Amino acid sequence: MQAVVVDGFGGPEQIELVQVPVPQPGAGQVRVRVRAAGLNPVDGAVRVGVFGGAGQRLGFGWDVAGEIDGLGAGVSGWALSDPVVGLHYGPVKPLGTHAQYVVLDASAIAAAPSSADPVTAAALPLSGLTAARAVDLLGLAPGASVLVTGAAGVVGGLAVQLAARAGYAVTALAGADDEALVRTLGAAAFVPRGSAPAGPVDGVVDAAVLGAAALAHVRDGGVYVGLRPGDAPAAERGVRVVVQEVAADGEHLARLVALVDAGELTLRAGETFALAEAAKAHARLAEGGARGRIVLTVS
Repeated sequence: MQAVVVDGFGGPEQIELVQVPVPQPGAGQVRVRVRAAGLNPVDGAVRVGVFGGAGQRLGFGWDVAGEIDGLGAGVSGWALSDPVVGLHYGPVKPLGTHAQYVVLDASAIAAAPSSADPVTAAALPLSGLTAARAVDLLGLAPGASVLVTGAAGVVGGLAVQLAARAGYAVTALAGADDEALVRTLGAAAFVPRGSAPAGPVDGVVDAAVLGAAALAHVRDGGVYVGLRPGDAPAAERGVRVVVQEVAADGEHLARLVALVDAGELTLRAGETFALAEAAKAHARLAEGGARGRIVLTVS
């Protein structure tokens, strides 16, 4: 099968499409025939060596949408050809979802949304679980005021929707041209990037990774939720500082799929590239400014 890998760190020119054996599912695992796979910022970080792995061949991809192609021993509740979405956790791995086939633990998958095609569905697993875990960590009462930074991004946009659904009064911080977008996602108020909300908020989901600059908008005794493990500002003024860490969680993913199919959660897939164009996709990712998740399609 074909898979996207790097044998050395650097720019998009390091990306290779290689032939590797089709992986075999072990006990408690499934093999998924990949139809679409999201390209996330974490993949760019893997490419440049942020997570280490020097001297190893590293694969890419956390998100997958496709159908079950093989069942390992002990797997129940799933059948061949079932359409699924899943999360392949881990930055340092020999193969990821940017391949024709991927093996996942059965506990890491959920039935794919019936209302979305594979390209759109591939924008859900990593971004959706990240946003949902962040909103859950707020732990505030309904009606509390919550600021979401980077609200027009894929994760930030999902966080806006989930926070509004949880009953929070959401203020979205994003680019000046993004007000209409974030309001359609459920933001009650808007703050253009570089400005401050009208007053302190009860909590912030810092999807833009602003750190101390975002924490400064939280009231004394409020809560700051970061999205990047190991990268959070120091607590001050009694503000509770927590950081979400995503995990492969098929049950939680299934709840998000249900929201998608109920029309309560909007997914945003952006530009698509064929698997053979992975280097071009990484170059586009590095440019920044994409609206919607970049997705690799697999034929």
